[in-house]
Amino acid sequence: MNNYTFSKEERLCSKRLIDSLFHNGSSFVIYPYRVVFLSIAPEPTSRVPVQSIISVSKRKFRKAVDRNYIKRRVREAYRLQKSGLGRFLQEHSLHLLVAFQYVGKDRNIPYQQLHRGMAGALEKLMNETTKIYLGKDR
Repeated sequence: MNNYTFSKEERLCSKRLIDSLFHNGSSFVIYPYRVVFLSIAPEPTSRVPVQSIISVSKRKFRKAVDRNYIKRRVREAYRLQKSGLGRFLQEHSLHLLVAFQYVGKDRNIPYQQLHRGMAGALEKLMNETTKIYLGKDR
């Protein structure tokens, strides 16, 4: 997970796992993202410590072109910064499901803001994971 790829096995595709994530997961907001996360027992075949999904509201962005544009940029921000989260989860033997929901109102948000927001979201995700699943306060 040290390389900068975002492979198929890192994507959260299972309907059962997605439902479980949104019904049982914890969440927080760091603009422009709402992050929902849940720790699960790793599947024996899984080699990745985190599976993620990125979503953009159809209500706020009616055109699929706009939603896909935002998702592409959010995916890029995540792809470039996910290695720290992966190392953290491997050190603590955790498997995490994560949903990044774009809650911004602007289609043309500067990429730097998306990148900074993702950095903050990943940092807070590590802190929240430590508190909830490892029982420690940082």
